[in-house]
Amino acid sequence: MTGTGTFIVVDIGKTLSKLTLWTRNGRMVDRQVRPNSPCEQDGLRCLDVAGIGQWLRATLRGWSGHPVEAIVPVAHGAGFAALDENGLLFPPLDYEQAIPEDVMADYRRERDAFTVTGSPALPDGLNLGTQVYWMSRLHPEKMAEATLVPWAQYWAWFLSGQAASEVTSLGCHTDLWRPADARFSPMAERFGWAERFAPVVKASDAVGTLRPELAAETGLPATAQVLAGLHDSNAALLAARGFPEIARQEATILSTGTWFIAMRLAAETFSIASLPEARDTLVNVDAYGWPVPSARFMGGREIESVIQLDTRRVDIRPDQPKLMEEVPGLLRRRTMMMPTLAPGFGPFPDGEARWVNAPVEWQGTWYARRAAICLYAAMVADTSLDLIGSKQRLLIEGRFAEAEVFVRALAALRPDTEVYVANAHNDVSFGALRLINPLLQAQGGLRRVEPLEGDLAGYRALWRDSVAKAFA
Repeated sequence: MTGTGTFIVVDIGKTLSKLTLWTRNGRMVDRQVRPNSPCEQDGLRCLDVAGIGQWLRATLRGWSGHPVEAIVPVAHGAGFAALDENGLLFPPLDYEQAIPEDVMADYRRERDAFTVTGSPALPDGLNLGTQVYWMSRLHPEKMAEATLVPWAQYWAWFLSGQAASEVTSLGCHTDLWRPADARFSPMAERFGWAERFAPVVKASDAVGTLRPELAAETGLPATAQVLAGLHDSNAALLAARGFPEIARQEATILSTGTWFIAMRLAAETFSIASLPEARDTLVNVDAYGWPVPSARFMGGREIESVIQLDTRRVDIRPDQPKLMEEVPGLLRRRTMMMPTLAPGFGPFPDGEARWVNAPVEWQGTWYARRAAICLYAAMVADTSLDLIGSKQRLLIEGRFAEAEVFVRALAALRPDTEVYVANAHNDVSFGALRLINPLLQAQGGLRRVEPLEGDLAGYRALWRDSVAKAFA
């Protein structure tokens, strides 16, 4: 593509909201970030919709005069909004809000089988259907008349005034989508939710142009198109397809942040029944509507819980060489963490975290503990990758792609796999750009990861044996 126009990506994550401004050829001009504040209304945790909206308006005003041609919203997949002609009918629920036990029990009896939806039963409101079910009880009259939209498409509505739904947001552990048939799940149809959700469009479809009042307030062109947008992990998947090593080949993308999510671009067909439901495997749906075998665990939350416990200084960027220096001693002593630090999630959801073979002086060795928890993350990631049949190529992207102990340990654990890392910060927003121009290629290419030296195979054998005995 040629020309002087610019594009904006609105990325609303669970922890952070990010706005990026891009040129047509994929060069980032500006990036603004805002932590999402805790929010509660009527005793329920909710998403910070008002705060994000105010920040979004203010940030867009700072880009007044830019020749913006298109805006793409991206967001996590465990949120929805109920709208009428005046806007929100009630605040969108935070997925970490506990669901009443009786509501959850009733819902679990209603949801479809894993083999139908590819969506495992998850805690709290992580299955979006759980939120819809509960809100239908709390707000029956409003929900009966509402237009429902996934969280990413709420921001498309916020910007354009037009309501839409799309498949990457509906097809990520929501219980609402049937990926094999590209349609709403039997439960969603039975309860009438399929009719309540706004029409399903492609992620790349323009749902409208910037609201006239927003254009006037921000100074952005009223002709700027607003795309439907997509689920954030699927945006990372789309970014990965911009690399020649990944495109049109058997490969897996491991997206790392609060969640570590592995998504396999399989060269052959697969059966949902081949995925172990109880071990946090699932089926995502990509921007083209194709099912993607996936697995996940809360790796970032687990790593940060150990760092915060030890130092209270989680913002300090550690010295990677110092971390690497700790690895030989950890492997020699077989010092390791047993899963899981995030109960209810990952391939060992019922595990109880504990250290094994930790030295007496352990409390004072911050670098050793950080290196050890990175080895732990590699062990769990290796297990998750096996569960979805990952092979040949692996691209690690996101925040923890910079963690040398983690990526090099994972490369050593999977010697038959080509392991790569890429840009660690803008993969999601770059993937959103590729909705506009699918031929856009990522800048800088990939770096092949050098495997960690040492007896990783023996370390893994002991770790897996210890885990197996714990679950026996």
